[in-house]
Order: sequence, then C-alpha cells, then structure tokens
Amino acid sequence: MSIDQYWTDGYLYVEDALTAAQLAGLRNDFDAWKEQSREHTEPYGETVDGRARFDLEVGHSADHPALRRVASPVDVSEAFLETMRDNAALDVVTQLIGPNVEFNNSKINSKQPGAATEVKFHQDFLFQPHTNEDLVAVLFFLDDVTEQNGPLEVVPGTHRGPLYDHWHDGVYTGAVAPEVKAEHEAQAVPIHGPAGSACLMHTRLLHGSAPNQSDQPRTLFIAEYRAEDAKPLQVNHLPSRFEGEVVRGERTNRVRCSEYEMEFPEVPTGASFFDQQAKADAGEA
Repeated sequence: MSIDQYWTDGYLYVEDALTAAQLAGLRNDFDAWKEQSREHTEPYGETVDGRARFDLEVGHSADHPALRRVASPVDVSEAFLETMRDNAALDVVTQLIGPNVEFNNSKINSKQPGAATEVKFHQDFLFQPHTNEDLVAVLFFLDDVTEQNGPLEVVPGTHRGPLYDHWHDGVYTGAVAPEVKAEHEAQAVPIHGPAGSACLMHTRLLHGSAPNQSDQPRTLFIAEYRAEDAKPLQVNHLPSRFEGEVVRGERTNRVRCSEYEMEFPEVPTGASFFDQQAKADAGEA
C-alpha cells in the first residue's frame, strides 16, 4: 500500500515494523505482566494521574489470566520506551505528518483466547482533541493476527467524513451510535498479518474489533504520534511522562489549526476506555 493510499483509505499496513529483537523484548515484558496479573483480582498499578495501569478482563483469574490493557507501558518498560522512540513504522509516520513528530500516548490492548472483549466502533480523535488532526496511531502486532482472534477492523475512507458523536443521552460511551455502526460495518476491513507487522491509522478513521474466538492471543502495542505543531486541547486520556517528546525532527514552537467541531470527551476515571464503552451495554446511553 502506498503513502497516497493512506490518505485515500485512512490506514497503511507495514510489514516488518519491528525487528526480531524488538518483538522479543516487547513480548517478554508483556508475558511478565500477564504472569504478575495472576496475583490480582481487580485493576492495579498506577499511572502518572493515579489511575490503574493494568486492566483485567471480566472473568480473569489466577488460572486463566486475562490482562487486557496496559496504560502507558513506555513509563515502566525500557523495551517499550526504546521501541516507541525508534522503529521502522515511525520512519513512515514522518512521511505522513513529519518531519517533526512528537510522542502522544501508548497502550497495550490484549485479547486472550476466548476473551469476550469487543472494541466498539469509534474514532480516536473523539478521545483527544488537538489543534489539528495530524495524529497517527501505530498498532504493532505482538502476536500473529488472524481473522479469528479479534483483528482490528477499519472502515476505509471514513477519516474524510464526519466526526461522529461519542456522547449519547448525556453519557460519554466512547463509541458511535448504533445506527452509525449499522451504516458502516458492512464496509469494515479486517487487518491481519504476522507478529512484527503494524497498521498505521488516521486519528479520524472509524474502527473497532470483535471478541477473540480463537485459541490464540491477539496483543497489540499501540503507540500514537502527533505532528509537532498539533497541540492538545484537553488533558491526555493516556498520560505519560514522555508525552510531547520529539522523536523525529525538531521542536519549532509553532501551532497549526484545522477547522472542525466536536464535543469535548469525558476524561476517564477508570483503568481504561472499556469502562466507558461498557456504559452502552449497561443501558446508560
């Protein structure tokens, strides 16, 4: 897929985005955290804003650990920090929004075999307003991603369409309305490939993913980057002590603004946005 196709479709698949050594280091640290999670029955750890760092799937147990989210892993792992700062996908990011690029935030989303976690369709920008929309999420595959283990599903071209409300009846659900999903889900494209690959995704692109129906895990390290002249308009929903670090190019002290309109997102109080998306299932929206 070419750079031009990124601007047409809103995403770009990149093979060999991680070296073998990077992939091994990320896997080793995540496996250690998953093993540690056996000792816990509820979200634990602490991020820089005091929220839990490690989030657990419903049904998690010592016998069947289901660590589903690690917030800002770059803050607690040299392997994740070094990979965030330098990787093959970041070189592509500079071709899209560079040459001056800052780190925005990071997380791990993991679906263990049989995990029920579904990521409802949403647009990342609705969680993180900036002065312009030159933000790119890089989703690194730490496992082989298949049709069966809950791959990312994207709706090509939706980054050029509207910003859809993620507030419904006064509740921030972190997801689009059911009728928006119904309108677009038939056009959704699954993104799968071998471990070490990555998908680069525009911040406005509509996307989600289904539960893991397989006996294999699906774990993603997601590092998001922003153009150096894209300034945040609200507190980061995934705060990190490395937010704003220039990872390519230089700091210009300039700000660039685009024209758009949206309602400010809710600043999360729980361990992850899964708590916000659960509100729709609970009938609160």
